[in-house]
Amino acid sequence: MDRETASDFHLVLYEPKIPQNTGSIARLCACTGATLHLIHPLGFQVDEASVRRAGLDYWPHVKVVNHENWESFMHSQQPKHMFFFSKFGNRSFWNKKLSPPVYLVLGSETDGLPEHLWKAYPEQFLKVPMRTDIVRSLNLAQCAAVVLYESLRQFGFSAGLTSEGN
Repeated sequence: MDRETASDFHLVLYEPKIPQNTGSIARLCACTGATLHLIHPLGFQVDEASVRRAGLDYWPHVKVVNHENWESFMHSQQPKHMFFFSKFGNRSFWNKKLSPPVYLVLGSETDGLPEHLWKAYPEQFLKVPMRTDIVRSLNLAQCAAVVLYESLRQFGFSAGLTSEGN
């Protein structure tokens, strides 16, 4: 996959609260070339000192798009292929075939995704299945990594590795 097709992958964080999770997701976007969308309000400051602590020195290598709110995101991006991830989703992510450009939407760590999105996009809510019920859910950054890498895999991303891993 080249850099042009990498921009077909978007992680959208709806009002994230924990800067370390957002920093970890920014690092993920730096690794993959995905665009990071932040839907405000955020639960932390985005000044240079705050984001440097949260995302180390990767921020200059990440395309970050800040949106005042959900409506401004929808107006500016007009996404055609958008999927929402929640532990309450009733369909597995593994069975979904994605088409780029794809927007992968994750809710805040404490509140998840709001009811108005559930009502507007009920068929687009998915979940990452877990093998046990020991924990309530995956960490936001872990979920973002799983869904982004699976999306990339579906479109042939291999980082130059063969099927034998060489």
